Amino acid sequence: MVNIEANRAEELEIILKELSSKIVDYVKLADSPEGSVGKYRDPRELSDSLKVAVSDKGEGIAGLLESADLLLDNSVVTWHKNFLEKLYAGTNPVGIASDLLLSVLNTNSHVFTASPALTVIERYIGKTYAGLFGFNGPHAGGLTFPGGSYSNITSMHMARSLLHEGTKSKGVYNTKLACFTSSHSHYSIEKAAILLGLGSESLFKVNVFETGEMDVEDLKVQISKAKEQGFTPFYINATAGSTVYGSFDDFEAIADAAEANDMWMHIDGSWGANVIFSDKQKHKMKGSHRANSLTVNPHKMLGVPCTCSFLLIPNDRQFQDSNSLQAPYLFHTASDDDDNFDLADGTMGCGRRADAVKLYLGWQYYGSSGYGQRIDHAFEMTAYLAEKIAKDREFELLSTNPPPCLQTCFFYHPPGLEATKENNTMATRAIVNRIFAKGKFLVDYSPHPTKGEFFRVVLNAPSVDKESLDSLVEEIKIAGSELFA
Repeated sequence: MVNIEANRAEELEIILKELSSKIVDYVKLADSPEGSVGKYRDPRELSDSLKVAVSDKGEGIAGLLESADLLLDNSVVTWHKNFLEKLYAGTNPVGIASDLLLSVLNTNSHVFTASPALTVIERYIGKTYAGLFGFNGPHAGGLTFPGGSYSNITSMHMARSLLHEGTKSKGVYNTKLACFTSSHSHYSIEKAAILLGLGSESLFKVNVFETGEMDVEDLKVQISKAKEQGFTPFYINATAGSTVYGSFDDFEAIADAAEANDMWMHIDGSWGANVIFSDKQKHKMKGSHRANSLTVNPHKMLGVPCTCSFLLIPNDRQFQDSNSLQAPYLFHTASDDDDNFDLADGTMGCGRRADAVKLYLGWQYYGSSGYGQRIDHAFEMTAYLAEKIAKDREFELLSTNPPPCLQTCFFYHPPGLEATKENNTMATRAIVNRIFAKGKFLVDYSPHPTKGEFFRVVLNAPSVDKESLDSLVEEIKIAGSELFA
């Protein structure tokens, strides 16, 4: 038999040396005036041109390095300061180091014996993170899950299992449970209701104000309506930084409604909850300490590599209470004086990457103050763009000024083009595609219920500056004149 990994140390040295050079050059180019955010490629055209394939013989180091070039050359450059499309940006040097270390360790953080140091770090960082939001009890903590949706889904599952214990063993076939969320919340809340067997009709959508915050008076109306229809209300999802407008709900008022009806209150802070690191912005999380659970994603506002999502709770015993099946063939040291060290026993899964290490190393590297500076800079740039848009007659600012989070939402009305719903959608899509085709900027758009689609620009990366935002506004105008003159 041939050992195909007989020279793995030597191969690793060669591969890391070659890849390191390529990656550093890639980042240098992204930071240079000649750098591009990437260009749009038609999915079918790209599928044909890449000619992705594997072979029987194997292509070794040469094939690996060729594929590395292929990936770097045909991907969106999230490191570029003009990548303004999504609720995340490129990562940073410590992010690369953390992912590399996890790949070297290549272990499963499901049980302590397989991941001793990783387990200690996750338990520490979960407790420390939870403390920022006011979960200061002796058992406060958190676990990582593969994305904010999974964290949100787990929160609803835990609420159902803990508030209605029979559902864990008998299911929900004889129980009509109702959950509540704002009409601007993330779709994962509705998917959670579907996945848990409650059905989408068990989710009551609550009206929002024009600025996107949940109308708590309508929440009370919806709770009463659900009761009249024979439902038992059990779960309210509040949002910290909605996906489109970046709105923050009134957590104190929602907590009052939850307590009055014996309901679980969850905060989906996947996007916005990390404002907690900023002395200037953390007031937006007022009342978070009253939640029963909270989702927060370091891979968004903090620049930690994707994915890294935490579900934080005041009492981490509830992870096992709602999820454990007490499987002794695997979880040998799950409990030590009621402390869980076999972390997967507190989840509905088994295999899990130690994503907490990515936040730990980033937090250790930059410190709380560094993360605060990152967030403050992003809010300053967002306020600058919103003010610039508000002062220009060719634009229509939809966000408040300044916006509540890091998204600036607006219409651009090319001169001579009537601002109808159809024209707004046509102009927005065409301009977004035009400036991306040039490799200049990548921004997103979203639908308005009556006015058509509008620009949504997300400012997250520390590299974003006023000059690039001035350039964005100018490029939108140039594209508008080219397309609609």
